[in-house]
Amino acid sequence: MSNGVRAQQREQTRQTLLRESRRLFATLGYGSVHLSEIVRAAGVTKGALYHHFDSKAELFRAVLTQVQQEVAARVAATADAREDAWEQLSEGCQAFLTATTDPSVQRVLLVDGPAVLGWRNWRELTEATSGRHLAQALAALIEEGTIPPQPVAPLTHLLSGAMNEAALWLTDAEDPTALEDTRRALTRVLSALRTP
Repeated sequence: MSNGVRAQQREQTRQTLLRESRRLFATLGYGSVHLSEIVRAAGVTKGALYHHFDSKAELFRAVLTQVQQEVAARVAATADAREDAWEQLSEGCQAFLTATTDPSVQRVLLVDGPAVLGWRNWRELTEATSGRHLAQALAALIEEGTIPPQPVAPLTHLLSGAMNEAALWLTDAEDPTALEDTRRALTRVLSALRTP
């Protein structure tokens, strides 16, 4: 068997582990999933799992990273579809709220993510994806004068924190209008940032 075929099989095994562990983590929650369930669902041995990941926490971190990247890509694609920088910010923020209403995203990204990795590590991952896009959008709006001059970092953290908290609140919201109410509230918050 050639090295190329082995590498392809290793990558296929890794992707299968990620897919099956993501499904289990999203459905049952990190604390309720055992490695034996993951290897059984993936159809691999524990040795194969440990070849790719040192621990369940490392596997979860890989799943969380994947989820964060997907959410960030969805937000960026929504924002990039707009020409106007303000619409890019507004639509990107709305896309984040919508993306995080997916129960599998909520469980992995918002509920278990901070609990498993710890707040600081979770924030670092968030800042590397969605946070970076948000900071760039705000900086562009400040530069063009749409938002009054101010430091970008605190504004980014305030908006990011508000949206994360709203998304987390939506995980338990039973009111069928909760998402639309939250989207309208976000529109009002963002509008208040604009230069009069």
